[in-house]
Amino acid sequence: MRRPWIVGVGALLAAVLLGACGDPASGPEAAPPPEVPRAGATTHQRAPASPGTGARTSAPAKAPSVLYLGDSLAMEAQKVLGQELRRDLRATYTSAPYSGTTLCDYLEGTGERSLVPVADKAATLVRRLRPDFVVLQFWGNAWGYTPCMDGITHDASPEKYFARYAADMERLADQIAAAGDTRIVWVLQGPDPITPDRVRRVNALYEKRAAASGDLVADAGRAVSAAGARYSWVRDLPCTAYERAHDGYCTQPGRDRTALHRDDDYLHFCLAPTTSTPKPCPVRSPGILRIALEITRAIRGNP
Repeated sequence: MRRPWIVGVGALLAAVLLGACGDPASGPEAAPPPEVPRAGATTHQRAPASPGTGARTSAPAKAPSVLYLGDSLAMEAQKVLGQELRRDLRATYTSAPYSGTTLCDYLEGTGERSLVPVADKAATLVRRLRPDFVVLQFWGNAWGYTPCMDGITHDASPEKYFARYAADMERLADQIAAAGDTRIVWVLQGPDPITPDRVRRVNALYEKRAAASGDLVADAGRAVSAAGARYSWVRDLPCTAYERAHDGYCTQPGRDRTALHRDDDYLHFCLAPTTSTPKPCPVRSPGILRIALEITRAIRGNP
């Protein structure tokens, strides 16, 4: 990756990516489109035949209930993940992501210093919905974008940032565990071209927590990374068999390559332009499907 490109992206980070993650000036999504379930409005409908990318194991005997929480990456992926969970696992599914957030936003007791309303705090939803799995997908909010981070940023103080992130993980996991009998699925993130080691260390925190507590890990980030280069950022990857067979998924069929990111956004996987109001991705986006399939696979393997 050429250095001038990296410098340019870094300079535009606040102007472009913060808006893409959901500007607090506009607030988190107040009312998602009708087809997207709000927290507490679980859905039971069955989806059409699955677009699987390979051999699949049988769905669990008991259809699981799944709660999906997270930041802008979860906001854009929530509809596709719901479709995959219903197709493969007959799951009951609820999503309540908020763009621009991090783990502390979902902690009970954060009040007005959070971008997540009281009714959608993680433990509150667990008590109400009693899900079998709580899927948490957070890129890491490295720039102190939400008030609950108390201004702690990765650039200013990396070690303070990681210590705070680990502490918030423990608090959130403890609140979820106290709220109900559920398993957390920690979603590992894909490469970050600006601070690649930051994502590596955040993922290591997720893996450490899962190993110590019996939680699950879904390495969705590997599905959007080059083979043998887990933390090297790429804009596109070779098409999968499914992507070659379905219009819109192999975006450059002549090169057998498919786009993971737009040219103006290295972080998100939705191939549609970002909007001032965060919402689920409205177009077919290979990166989002790959992430959703990996999360579904992790839950499928742990009935």
